[in-house]
Amino acid sequence: MKNKLIIPILLASLVMVSCKNEIKQRNIDLKYPKTTQKPVIDSIFGTAVVDNYRWLEDDRSTETENWVKAENEVTFDYLNKIPYREQLKERLSELWNYEKVGTPFIEGDYTYFYKNDGLQNQYVVYRTKGDSEPEVFLDPNTFSEDGTTSLGSLSFSKDGKTAAYAISEGGSDWRKIIILDAESKTIKGDTLVDVKFSGISWYKNEGFYYSSYDKPKGSELSAKTDQHKLYYHKLGTPQKEDAVIFGAKASEKHRYVGGNVSEDNTYLFISASVSTSGNKLFFKDLSKPNNPLITILDHTDSDTYPIENIGSKLYLVTNLNAPNKKVVTVDAKNPTTENWKDFIPETENVLSLNSGAGYFFAEYMVDAVSKVLQYNFDGKLIREIKLPGVGSAGGFGGKTAAKELYFSFTNYSTPNSSYKLNPKDGTYESYWKPAVDFNTEAYTSKQVFYTSKDGTKVPMIITHKKGVELNGKNPTILYGYGGFNISLTPSFSIANAVWMEQGGVYAVPNLRGGGEYGKKWHDAGTQLKKQNVFDDFIAAAEYLIAEKYTSSEYLAIRGGSNGGLLVGATMTQRPNLMKVALPAVGVLDMLRYHTFTAGAGWAYDYGTADDSKEMFDYLKGYSPVHNVKENVQYPATLVTTGDHDDRVVPAHSFKFAAELQEKQSGENPVLIRIETNAGHGAGTPVAKTIEQYADIFGFTLFNMGFNQLPNPPKAKIKS
Repeated sequence: MKNKLIIPILLASLVMVSCKNEIKQRNIDLKYPKTTQKPVIDSIFGTAVVDNYRWLEDDRSTETENWVKAENEVTFDYLNKIPYREQLKERLSELWNYEKVGTPFIEGDYTYFYKNDGLQNQYVVYRTKGDSEPEVFLDPNTFSEDGTTSLGSLSFSKDGKTAAYAISEGGSDWRKIIILDAESKTIKGDTLVDVKFSGISWYKNEGFYYSSYDKPKGSELSAKTDQHKLYYHKLGTPQKEDAVIFGAKASEKHRYVGGNVSEDNTYLFISASVSTSGNKLFFKDLSKPNNPLITILDHTDSDTYPIENIGSKLYLVTNLNAPNKKVVTVDAKNPTTENWKDFIPETENVLSLNSGAGYFFAEYMVDAVSKVLQYNFDGKLIREIKLPGVGSAGGFGGKTAAKELYFSFTNYSTPNSSYKLNPKDGTYESYWKPAVDFNTEAYTSKQVFYTSKDGTKVPMIITHKKGVELNGKNPTILYGYGGFNISLTPSFSIANAVWMEQGGVYAVPNLRGGGEYGKKWHDAGTQLKKQNVFDDFIAAAEYLIAEKYTSSEYLAIRGGSNGGLLVGATMTQRPNLMKVALPAVGVLDMLRYHTFTAGAGWAYDYGTADDSKEMFDYLKGYSPVHNVKENVQYPATLVTTGDHDDRVVPAHSFKFAAELQEKQSGENPVLIRIETNAGHGAGTPVAKTIEQYADIFGFTLFNMGFNQLPNPPKAKIKS
């Protein structure tokens, strides 16, 4: 129990060009496709809301398909004319092309690990037995010709002889689970289909628990899914016979349900949530088939999950009355909150916990930087694990009987490396370090604290080449997220390395709405306080400009998903603040987001337009789709999305791009790059990722006025 419980004819009207939609930008003629307006009027709390582009929500229509083709034709025609696009692609490929190895894990008689030789689209799973040479166990690169079928979770039976793994096709959140004889590597039994937002948790060697929704009527990419169910699959039986364990009854209806079996096979823990924050918690004693479901928590006022058990003693991680999280213990015989006892008390820093080798490893975020403490199962502090530097550590988890554990370390200028830890004495040695063609010593990171609009101090890490002149002319990407209790901690990115090689500054603020300072920090950026997140981001941009790192003419803002909302709201509120805006797979229609797929589960962070007039007015006041105005010059904008994104449906991006193209004033281009056969991002092939970054960086630098790369790669001498 080492993981948290887990969410054909082109219509003339679509390609007609109007004078308004034709501009000339730096010698590149831009003729946007004319997006037909078909007004739909909703009345929400007595207010008429006009939606001119509702038809773009139909992801199965020929009209939408033709619109996507027409927009991509314009976008790629523009991108192909950027003179250094191929140079960026080549340098990204060069830097990406190094061996990457994951930390090993033992299942049965084999030691498994993930490895990518460099430019493989997907990581390959290898294994060794004793001193034998590694052999390929699973190669996702063979799953499809174009590399768009990816490997999701991989889980083994308790004896390691059977494996179950999930695959995603075209980036979809809908998965298939394939069962494999681990020894012979042959597929056995029926493949499970229509699985979504699920882990795979084995009970002994007999079967496993998984979660899914009933297949929706209409489009599986955009139709609403809101009743998650937990199933048990017994090996050797067809999926149609899988028993529903939780979620079938009206009283058990929840948007997210997950099941996890304890390492000793004693307990099944079930988490049930109506949104992305807060969960109920139940368990079932598996020693007898008919044992009842026992309630630990019957409300969603906290995030609580089991981390370990010793017999009937349960160890739970919770933020109930502890915004920064703590660990409590309780006996399974009386598991409700009044019987909880503090085991690792809450501190002023946010806690993440892992267990392995008979110890707990408490990773604390201290101003978004890792600090790791080791405890035994009696709650005694054993030692602090002194990390290799200032940055982000992860791992430390493993089975109770493990003799050694592994952890990773990275920061913005140090590629991810892994270490082998002796848990008995706390010593560790390097397990694997990448050989990257990047001189980390030439770069520096600095953490600053700036003041937001309401006086709140917000941390930001700024990374760039040493010796950069603070003259206001450095191309800068300001990246943010600010939501869903997600923390942005220092980590190395190959793409960002290429950006910084070009003299670029990369800045990441830890905005409210994130999890860097616990639940209070998260809640301060939700619902009727969401504007705090945008204000924090705007203040970060103003800091960078005031301190001469950059200026508005050289500033780009970037974010994805909830971060795409951040970019959309910031650019519509302060269009003159930045030169380039890069919203990726963004949540951009805040009045309708909750009507698509699992969107209603995001209501904890956003609220919905159906909640109240106050909430509707607030959402309408910042919803990017509803706040694009006539006769405003918005920054040069490259919207990016995937046509198979069933997390944040592409209609968000389609409608925002259509609004911008219709109303944009001035010469700044507004383009939308729609990746076909791609989803929300996970499992994207390396080749596609490299192309995306080459286009994003090329578009950004070109619109900052660079006719050639600031630091062109040196020509290679041919032998």
